[in-house]
Amino acid sequence: MSLKSFMLSLLLSQALFLCGLPLFLQLLLYLNPLVILVVWFCILLIVSFAILYYRGETVRVPRLLWQAALFGYTLSLLVLLFFRPEGQVYSYNLIPFSTILSYLSNEMNGLVSFYNLSANVGLFIPFGLYLLSREGEGPSAKRKFIYPLLSISGIEICQFVFRRGSLDVDDLILNMIGVYLGYILYPFFKKVAVLRSGKVKG
Repeated sequence: MSLKSFMLSLLLSQALFLCGLPLFLQLLLYLNPLVILVVWFCILLIVSFAILYYRGETVRVPRLLWQAALFGYTLSLLVLLFFRPEGQVYSYNLIPFSTILSYLSNEMNGLVSFYNLSANVGLFIPFGLYLLSREGEGPSAKRKFIYPLLSISGIEICQFVFRRGSLDVDDLILNMIGVYLGYILYPFFKKVAVLRSGKVKG
């Protein structure tokens, strides 16, 4: 990754983040303050990836660093899912597409609807990328479906048991779409991120 690409990614991503900050701050009414950091990080990664792909450049990423980043990312998502601002009413939905249709019909705040739809898909793309990036033989079609299904279902069940967030079958549907979108984007991901074995050099 060249210095020019690095600076361009940094400047453009921060400009986009600052322009959208007034809107992002409204999310604090519904989500943990960590959401601002997650949004900032996602914008930085998306912009950086787009610039590197457009310029035909690659970045070498130690596999250990990739795994550590995904671990930290997963912890951040769990905080967003299980630690919400006080005063929110727990709810659940077992009717497929009911919540999705309510978002699309503008029954709720537009920003919240857009965030929930896009986040439930977009924030799970990295897990699809990770599953295909693991060393060794790639997972079968059955495992590519079963692994994320069981993991996401486990999260939804925990939300129901501990009354945190909401149990919603539509979240499961959107999350699975995100994982499969990660599978689709993996060939593009490989053109930019070159994963290598070995430890991070100091």
